Amino acid sequence: MQIRIDIPSQTLALIGSDGACIRRYSVSTAKNGPGEEKGSYRTPRGKHLVRARIGAGAPLGTAFRGRRPTGEVWTPEVAAAEPARDWILTRILWLSGTEPGRNRLGDVDSMRRYIYIHGTPDTEPMGVPLSIGCVRMRNRDVAELFDLVPAGTSVEICA
Repeated sequence: MQIRIDIPSQTLALIGSDGACIRRYSVSTAKNGPGEEKGSYRTPRGKHLVRARIGAGAPLGTAFRGRRPTGEVWTPEVAAAEPARDWILTRILWLSGTEPGRNRLGDVDSMRRYIYIHGTPDTEPMGVPLSIGCVRMRNRDVAELFDLVPAGTSVEICA
C-alpha cells in the first residue's frame, strides 16, 4: 500500500499493491504552497513514510498538542476560546522524509518539522490549501485512513 498526496488537486489517494486506487480523499495542504525548509510553513514534497501512528481508538475530534491528547474534544464552543489555534484532531500520521538533503536531515527534515497527516475541524474547507505545512483531512476520513495503513507505509507528496 502507498499514499499519494497531490498538492495541485488537494487530494490524497490510497493505492493498493496492485496499483489501483482504494480510497481518494479531499485534503488541505499548506497555504504557503510546497517547500521543504524549516520555518517555511510549506508542505514538503518527495518520498516519505509513516513513521508513527498516534491516536488509535480516540474519539473523533480528540485534540492533540505535542502529539498527546489534551483531554479536549473539538466543538465550536471549545474552539471559540482559542480562535487562532491550529487544531490537530482525531489521528496523527507523522511523516518522515526518506530523501537526504531534500526532506530528510538538516533544515529540510520533515519529521523534525512535525509534518503530519491529521484531522482538522469539519468546519474547515477541504480542497483548498490552508494549513501551515501539514496535510489536513476530515476527521472521519483520517480515522478511516489510519485504520488502513500501518507504520512504514510509503507516502509520496507531489506538486
